[in-house]
Amino acid sequence: MTSVVAGLIGAPVMPADIPPQAAYSSVAQMSPAVAEVSHSVADAPHSVAVASHTVVGDAPTGSGPATVAAGSILGALSRLSAADLPAFIDAHRSDLGRLLANPPQATDVSGVWRLLDPVKQSTLLHSAPHVIGNLEGIPYAVRGQANTLDLTRTIADTTKRLTTENGKAVRIELQRKLTTLGNVAKAMKAKDGVKRTLVALDTSDDARASIVIGDLATAHYVSVLVPGMYMSVGEQVVDWAKTAQNLYDEQVSWLRRVLGPRGGQGTPGVATVAWIGYQTPVLMNIGGLTLATQGADSLERTLEGIQTMRRASPPYLSVLAHSYGSTAALLALQRHTVTVDALALMGSPGSDAQSVKALSVRDGNVFVGQADLDPIVHSAFFGSDPGSASYGAQRMGVDGGADPVTGETLAGSSGHNEYFTAGTECMRNLALIGIDLGRLVMGSAPSGTPAVQNASGH
Repeated sequence: MTSVVAGLIGAPVMPADIPPQAAYSSVAQMSPAVAEVSHSVADAPHSVAVASHTVVGDAPTGSGPATVAAGSILGALSRLSAADLPAFIDAHRSDLGRLLANPPQATDVSGVWRLLDPVKQSTLLHSAPHVIGNLEGIPYAVRGQANTLDLTRTIADTTKRLTTENGKAVRIELQRKLTTLGNVAKAMKAKDGVKRTLVALDTSDDARASIVIGDLATAHYVSVLVPGMYMSVGEQVVDWAKTAQNLYDEQVSWLRRVLGPRGGQGTPGVATVAWIGYQTPVLMNIGGLTLATQGADSLERTLEGIQTMRRASPPYLSVLAHSYGSTAALLALQRHTVTVDALALMGSPGSDAQSVKALSVRDGNVFVGQADLDPIVHSAFFGSDPGSASYGAQRMGVDGGADPVTGETLAGSSGHNEYFTAGTECMRNLALIGIDLGRLVMGSAPSGTPAVQNASGH
């Protein structure tokens, strides 16, 4: 069975939660309303106009029509009653698959979602949580509910199958899947009362997941963490969520420290995204750009979704990317379809962009971290070296030292895999980059020039 999130990066999709076509195996067996709309879906052109409305919260504002380019099935959903929606979903599994394999713009999804009354929205959430949980443009709180429901149902179904399956190979696969899903559930456990939201979930064998620490709908600062090779959901999702939590805690601490008395009305909200939205490579397939391109597609949609849902109150949006994930991030930002406020690259093998000017990053706000003994840095393996002087990025220190603001001794990062370690100079710098305090980054200097530790920005 193919996953929805895999569809979001271009693979064929069949939503896992939609039941087999039994009761509605032909249009003749449907209710008149479902049959009529089904005929219109089959005969309609591949777009439908939906009205845009001004809304409050984690949804965009706008006026005029929005065009749903992925097919009229979204418009059809708004025309059916809540009672007819399950039958329509059952009858249109392949259409939903195509919709998710080539997802519409977040603005279009949001426009349709806002046309649905609460009863219809609830019906869709419970009838097709795997779909609702993974469409950019649906409110994050709703996606969190849908993905949690999908996770719970899939764990229960997999557990039941495991008790009745006799084949050894199948049992091994089911147990592996159950372990992966259990790790997602474990990663969702809140720390210190900070909410966690599962905003993307792929329950197939090649799992994907994205967990938000904080409130993505209201946070003033949003940091998306993009991983490199060997970062699978089954084995690393708990640690990746912990990394996002550490970054969250560090950012909140710095905001309180810097604001001081000015923070009396409350510290600005922070959200960090433990994003595993693509299949990260292993040693056997890291030499090509296929997975990086898929990662770029998925990351681009994620960033577009955030900016769509936060159009009324844009957050300071940063991408913090490591290794092969930095190449995926560079590819996404070379397209100029979405702009971020800051980009940090650690252990990067580069891309075909030759300077920060080729990237959609405001004010060229790009930082590069390069640890001693990291064999990837300066390799320009995929076409450029972000750490070269000609690239124009700012260097950020990762070697460790005394924090010039707090006096704390910070550990260094050595080799390729210690950039996100808690208590390091690198994590301290990443936290500051994500909350628009790049002027306080230690070791900040143009790449290729001697670094100068400077806490004042002067």
